[in-house]
Amino acid sequence: MNGVDLTLRTLHDDERDLEQDLLAAAERHRVEHEFHHVATDVARWSREHTTRLAALGRDRGLDLSGPREHPSPGALAALREKASQALGRRPQAGLLLLHDLRDLHLAAVRSSLHWEMLAQAAQATRDRDLLELVTACHPQTLRQMRWTNTMIKVLSPQLLVNA
Repeated sequence: MNGVDLTLRTLHDDERDLEQDLLAAAERHRVEHEFHHVATDVARWSREHTTRLAALGRDRGLDLSGPREHPSPGALAALREKASQALGRRPQAGLLLLHDLRDLHLAAVRSSLHWEMLAQAAQATRDRDLLELVTACHPQTLRQMRWTNTMIKVLSPQLLVNA
């Protein structure tokens, strides 16, 4: 397995984790409607990325598992929703949201760096399939980064001062 294959595998895992982290944060902060809906929407991008990375991996002889299946709503989902409602708009919930945004931002940055590494390798080796994948997916990861960064900038002053 060469470096490109290892980076594909790492990026696949990173994107899968980012999707799950976005969905979990969206559930934790369900009462923050804008955050909940945007996080759910941008999680779909990471799910699409894992699907496309797995397809490219198969073409290269790599066995990358497909995207994780969403668990069916059950006791854990109900518990998360009740916890979200109980926290509501208390200061602790705001600090938790900032913590989650920080972690989501760092996860998106990590994925972005791997996309950039793959873009450089694709250009150097003239790998059109890889370059096409990076060109399609990396801008969405950059938008995930910008969204988390903007949310941190908007929320930090009020939440940190009033905590």
